[in-house]
Amino acid sequence: MKHIAIVEDETAIRENYIDVLKKHGYAVQGYDNRPDAMAAFEQRLPDLAIIDIGLQDEIDGGFTLCQGLRALSPTLPIIFLTARDSDFDTVCGLRMGADDYLTKDISLPHLIARIAALFRRSDLMAAPATEQESLLERGHLSIDKNRMQVCWKEKSIELTVTEFWMVYALAKRPGHVKSRQDLMTEAQVVVDDSTITSHVKRIRKKFLQSDTDFDRIDTVYGMGYRWGGE
Repeated sequence: MKHIAIVEDETAIRENYIDVLKKHGYAVQGYDNRPDAMAAFEQRLPDLAIIDIGLQDEIDGGFTLCQGLRALSPTLPIIFLTARDSDFDTVCGLRMGADDYLTKDISLPHLIARIAALFRRSDLMAAPATEQESLLERGHLSIDKNRMQVCWKEKSIELTVTEFWMVYALAKRPGHVKSRQDLMTEAQVVVDDSTITSHVKRIRKKFLQSDTDFDRIDTVYGMGYRWGGE
């Protein structure tokens, strides 16, 4: 049984989500503040976390919690579920490592579908594969699909689940343009174009932190992105 943690300070909303998720077969634990949630996560990580941004007296407590969670695990699926729908908040959430950013007007069936998509990716990652099938090398880039590990010039690049599958989608066919829709399909997420752009910017930033000369992800204006040749 998959374990989901939901961090939401409004009791009625939190309990409603907990009830719905339990009916879909998930084990669910709810928290109404960042300190209690973080203390629990340090003891045991959930399989997926759903976080609001404003938590009690912390206007951006969810952002802080996301950063803390990401420090504990670079691959744990994290979803922001919030009433805040500005582009600024969306970009901030994704830059801090969230895999998805949803607003509270999302329908419950849509929310369940997004959660299921993240779990499908996690299950795919955990599926057995031969060593040859799991390894992908493109010049200085090395991807171990089985371990969900990306290295550039032998240095590990810590990516979220969504970021990993986007890099994998680009790198497996260097020189071929992947549209934003292609990347959404590969990463099993349904987001708008600006969200995909934010993910790509974050991926570039992580590679640049490891190598200031990194220039492999090309933007093909009006079409999408491609992994450039060596």
